[in-house]
Amino acid sequence: MNAKIYMTQDEFLSSISNYNEFQVESKTLWLNKNIQSKIIKILNHKYPKLRLRYKVIKNLKTASHNTSVWFLEEIGKERPISFAVAINNRQIVDIQILEFRESRGFEISIPAFAKQFTMAKLNNNGKLDKKIDGITGASMSVSAMKKISRVALMLHNYINKKSNLDNEELVKIK
Repeated sequence: MNAKIYMTQDEFLSSISNYNEFQVESKTLWLNKNIQSKIIKILNHKYPKLRLRYKVIKNLKTASHNTSVWFLEEIGKERPISFAVAINNRQIVDIQILEFRESRGFEISIPAFAKQFTMAKLNNNGKLDKKIDGITGASMSVSAMKKISRVALMLHNYINKKSNLDNEELVKIK
């Protein structure tokens, strides 16, 4: 089955940032054993890549928190679904389906469904702090979207914790 393309990565980036006010940087995160073990707890399998490329969007007018954008895939029932997830201040700003390859479950691409994830965070147990309503006949696609949102939140928290630790280390050295 061919993929139904809903949006490109560039279209997603444009939808969440005004290029006149924001700077977009490409970054790479190597999926070491520590990160993979956290991903396995969420997906019940390793992420099938050695590294992830992601974007950091910096607001040029204010010193507000940077937004990280993750382009991730997860299997719905049989085939991968491509997602874009934007996170700022440890909460989801936007999540969209980029490509959908399954024969069922396309309803997760409906904007009203995706809006349920807006402002969702991870609770202390690593679960979403908001209830996400399911869709009859799309249970596996809904599950994939929930899992990917949790992975993206975990990765955002990881890179921000790491950068804060790096800054603390620099202070200690000086």
